[in-house]
Amino acid sequence: MDDSTLSDLLHRFGFSDKEVDTYLTLLAHGEAKASTIAEAAGVSKRYVYSVSEVLEDRGFVDVNDHVVPTMIRARDPEEVIARLTADVESMKPGLEERFAKTEPAVEQFEVIKARVTVEKRIKALIAEAETELTISVPQPILTELRSELTAAVDRGVLVLLIVSGTDDAPEDAQSIASVTRVWRELMPTMVAVDRQLGLVAPAEMLVRANSGKQAIVFAQEQLGPVIVGSFFGNYWPVADEVAVADPDELPVTYTDFRRAVFQATLWLWSDSDLWVTVSGRSTETNEHTTVSGRVVDVVQGIVAPVNNTFPVENSLTIETEDEALVTVGGRGAFVEDIEAESVTLALSAPN
Repeated sequence: MDDSTLSDLLHRFGFSDKEVDTYLTLLAHGEAKASTIAEAAGVSKRYVYSVSEVLEDRGFVDVNDHVVPTMIRARDPEEVIARLTADVESMKPGLEERFAKTEPAVEQFEVIKARVTVEKRIKALIAEAETELTISVPQPILTELRSELTAAVDRGVLVLLIVSGTDDAPEDAQSIASVTRVWRELMPTMVAVDRQLGLVAPAEMLVRANSGKQAIVFAQEQLGPVIVGSFFGNYWPVADEVAVADPDELPVTYTDFRRAVFQATLWLWSDSDLWVTVSGRSTETNEHTTVSGRVVDVVQGIVAPVNNTFPVENSLTIETEDEALVTVGGRGAFVEDIEAESVTLALSAPN
């Protein structure tokens, strides 16, 4: 290693230029008087004494001032490196404790021109879904997505699927989605995952080769609800329902309100007595509250026949033990009495 590289490394440990020169000179001598080091390094004798004290504190040299003249000896480099290594290792727990672990930022928008890449992105997005997936795809590519959709349903994701460009129900419709609808006309490909990630592509891009169209992949929490709103407002109502999955075995606790409403709807339609415990925020007092009772009504637009007054309206009405009626909404609720954080559905009254 040349002197320049060694000097640069020593600078990283807080050495000044003169300290580097003094230390390297001392290393070359092994042990020497202050006057010898001063002459060789081109600094004053007083400076050598001063620097030697600093280097001794750092564990680089030993100063023997019990003899005349004072002798300064460089410590064995192996000993110096061992001490530096120990110092660095001792910092590790403190650094890790203070380090805020963050995931690399995902690009908010990505433009895709190739059809095969769009299909790969759709598969990846489906695989990331944890609570809710709203998706519309043209019938020709549904086969490519079947295994990913089935896996999403199996892990408890609410999958709302529109297959466009066909009148026919897809094979195994109940296993690939919670609710499946079809529409004979082609519609834009739309994917929204947990209302945060998604993709939008023109209809032609996935059914025609070299369409010249482009898709957009987004990772933006503010945009997700807009895509979901468009899905429910413009396309879900005009498509025909062809399959609905069986309800979950209860009791189950849901943190995704739309899925809780969907399950409540299926169980109420089966003429079951359905009981619920809701944990959430009172929209009147803004305080945390818990309410239990029997579900007496559902407002929803997920499964036919719908009864909501605007596309994303979903709510439960609960009759409590004292016969009071309490309305429950999802994230951002303000019309209802409670904004739900978790909903536990059961077929018997809570203890």
